[in-house]
Order: sequence, then structure tokens, then C-alpha cells
Amino acid sequence: MRPPAPPTARPSPRARILDAARTTLFAHGYPALTMEALARELGMSKKTLYVHFPGKDAIAGAIIDELERSIRERMDAILATRRLTFAEKLAGVIDVVGSTLARASPGLLHNLQRSAPQLYQQIDDVRSRNVPHVFGRLIRAGQAEGKVRADLDPDFAVQFWLQAMRGLLQPAVLERTQLSPKQTLEKAVRLFFGGLLTSPGHQDYEKHIASRPLPAAT
Repeated sequence: MRPPAPPTARPSPRARILDAARTTLFAHGYPALTMEALARELGMSKKTLYVHFPGKDAIAGAIIDELERSIRERMDAILATRRLTFAEKLAGVIDVVGSTLARASPGLLHNLQRSAPQLYQQIDDVRSRNVPHVFGRLIRAGQAEGKVRADLDPDFAVQFWLQAMRGLLQPAVLERTQLSPKQTLEKAVRLFFGGLLTSPGHQDYEKHIASRPLPAAT
């Protein structure tokens, strides 16, 4: 007879707070994230919430930090996988960023820019750290494989992409284009990398994209 499975450890109060806050933030926006509503949803007193976080901005900041760690780990794993071609690495990185951006509506970004500029700046800081780290490695890998033009300056290309993303993901720009952050990324990737890839590199990437299964309906 098998021994009974050990009981599953319950999430810590901090983890429960972040999980509930993350759901609220992405589903209902920054204004809906309040200490009162969180305490009510979690069955905690506000005093208990304040033991773990000094306020809702600290909670939102911790959520952004968690997302950065998760994104960086997933993208580093893709870039470190030697069996993947440049096209597969490019597609994998875009999938990671795109799936994250899909959760951030233009309304959420607008709320943060207007009501919590320090959090909006934190998001920009995340972008500033990760674009050079990830896209710099990606472009150099493409050059080594002969899929990105050898005469391209990777550092300049990275800064070009960073500034493009900063501008295109501004809430006012998203409102004018009527595109979601994820749609904006997808269009920008095709425009940006379409000008960087050699003919074989472009053909390889398009072939890889065409061969991928369609995402399951949600």
C-alpha cells in the first residue's frame, strides 16, 4: 500500500495577495485594485495586508518585478537552447513578449501613466533592461548564423528597437492606431526584422511561422 501523498503546501499570505491582485489588475485595471477590495476577496483584514505591503502601489510594483523575472527566465532559456535555429529563437522570444503584452490593455497602460507614473516608469525600466539583453543576443546569434546582415551594428539596432517600442506602446499611440500592445508588437516585428534579415533568413523565419500550429481557441 502506497503511503499517502504529502499535503500540498498552502501558498504564503504574500503569494495569495499577489495572485489576487494580479487577477484584478489585468482583468479590471488599476483603479479596481484597492486594499479594501483585496482584503474582502482574500478574507483578510486590511491590517494583515499592510503587514506584507505598504499599499497597492507596492503590490503592483511586486507584480511587475515578478513578470520581469518570469519573462527574463523564459527568454534566456530560449536563447540558451543550442538546437534552436535563429528563426525559432526569434519566434520564441516574440511569443513570450506577445503573451505578456496580451494581458496589458491600452486602458491599463493609460491608467498607470495617468494615476501611477512611478509604476509606468517601472515598466519602462523593465523594457530598458531587457531589450538590450535579449534582442542584442538575438541579433548577434542571427549574424553568426548568416540570417541577419553582417554589416548591421547590433547596439544601434537594439536602441532603434527600444525607442520604437517606447513610442509605439504609448497609450495615446495605441488609441490612435486602435491596436492592442500584442498586435503592435507583431506588426513592429515584421517591419523591423523584415529590414534586417537576409533573404535566406527571411525565408527561414516565414517558413517556420507558416509551419507552426494555430493557437487553441480560448
